[in-house]
Amino acid sequence: MPKKKIMLPADLSRRRFIKSAGAAAAAFTIVPRFVLGGSGYRAPSDMLYVAGIGAGGKGQSDIANFAKSGKAEIAYLCDVDDRRAAKSVASFPKAKYYKDFRAMLDKEHQHIDAVSVSTPDHNHAVQAMASMQLGKHVYVQKPLTHDIYEARVLTEAAKKYKVITQMGNQGASGDGVRQLTEWYNAGLIGEVHTVYCWTNRPVWPQGIPWPDKKAEVPKELDWDLWLGTAPYKDYVEKLVPFNWRGWWDYGTGALGDMGCHIVEPPFRVLGLKYPIDVTSSVGSIYVDQSRRGYFPDSCPPSSYSILTFPTQSGKPTIKLHWMDGGIQPERPEELGANETMGDGGNGAIFIGTKGKMMCGTYGMYPSLLPTSKNKEVNVPQTIKRVPDGADGHYAQWVEACLAGYGKMEVSSPFDIAGPLTETLLMANLAIRSYDIRQPRKDKPDQFDYPGRNIKLLWDGINMKVTNFDEANQFVKREYRQGWKL
Repeated sequence: MPKKKIMLPADLSRRRFIKSAGAAAAAFTIVPRFVLGGSGYRAPSDMLYVAGIGAGGKGQSDIANFAKSGKAEIAYLCDVDDRRAAKSVASFPKAKYYKDFRAMLDKEHQHIDAVSVSTPDHNHAVQAMASMQLGKHVYVQKPLTHDIYEARVLTEAAKKYKVITQMGNQGASGDGVRQLTEWYNAGLIGEVHTVYCWTNRPVWPQGIPWPDKKAEVPKELDWDLWLGTAPYKDYVEKLVPFNWRGWWDYGTGALGDMGCHIVEPPFRVLGLKYPIDVTSSVGSIYVDQSRRGYFPDSCPPSSYSILTFPTQSGKPTIKLHWMDGGIQPERPEELGANETMGDGGNGAIFIGTKGKMMCGTYGMYPSLLPTSKNKEVNVPQTIKRVPDGADGHYAQWVEACLAGYGKMEVSSPFDIAGPLTETLLMANLAIRSYDIRQPRKDKPDQFDYPGRNIKLLWDGINMKVTNFDEANQFVKREYRQGWKL
């Protein structure tokens, strides 16, 4: 059982606290560095005291990687599902355990330096914002948020509260994206005008109706807390802990799940900002041989989106093609018949005016095309590497938090991760618009689908589709009563 911790009254001076702390050193276990010496203070043996919101699944590996850095103490664990949290609780027996992140932050905020958020997409924003408002550094799993509006708000909050932020797209710290950038900056493939990105996701059900049979909530799960910001629905089987990704109330589909890993390399290499337009088409699920199923609550089984990005004056606009559900681009002619495209199921291909290059998930396996060129070129290394590459993504954030705001760069701060997430979610506007239907005036029992075969024009600064207002309902959702950002 954790020992009792000293709670700091608002009027307790630093001198009085140090005196009382010295007299009662055995009475507590966790005193974060900012309590002892101010926000910029760092002792040589300092540790970052981390609270993990979401302790199972990806949260479990995130927490373990912070601890692996050797400079992070996992001080608190929080999860709505005791079953999922069990391994982390066993691995960090000194960490105090909570189910409600709000209770944890309210009671323990004086003992926390930083917070890791690894929960379903729909609760990322409220958990990260609550932490930042208390001055806590935050690490948030990809995608940064569920909605475009949330991504913008978190990006602005990171600057306002002057905290270290990092999104959990490890490839941003990998050597691959840096190699690709050096090749591009050296002019090896000329000016890129087209990019193809693809994934074999979803590997969970999509394009299906919501189950019509409710189930009994497991005793270890707080279903109401799991729902969080989402509309109330009865618990159903097989939604938790994985298949929520395929439902718009909670997840962001294949694009949200893998886009941050696959689109990040072209986004960074080419210096992309907000897209100006997008078109999308989606795969169909058929109820029978004659008609397509209509399941607007669920993400589609496959999709193909094309986004247009403006570039600097004199350079061609860039078309970025996104494909999921098993759709892949045409193999480049320069790629050998038995050579792997990307990493097989996922990847990105850059097509420039003078050549091509490609990579897999996380920017791994960077390669010029034809691959024989990789042995012929020797471009100097101009971009500093992150120690341990993608595996060092966690330690990098820990080190930056310990150094203090503005002292050390991280690979995926919110001012980069936010616009990237907004771009992916903007494509989802077109995907979701595909299923907007309206009764026909002449035949009320039949429907028109005005969002299909339309190019959405996007005002990125104002977060607004300018030519199809129906799509703007997905920019910012309404939270369930009792929840706010």
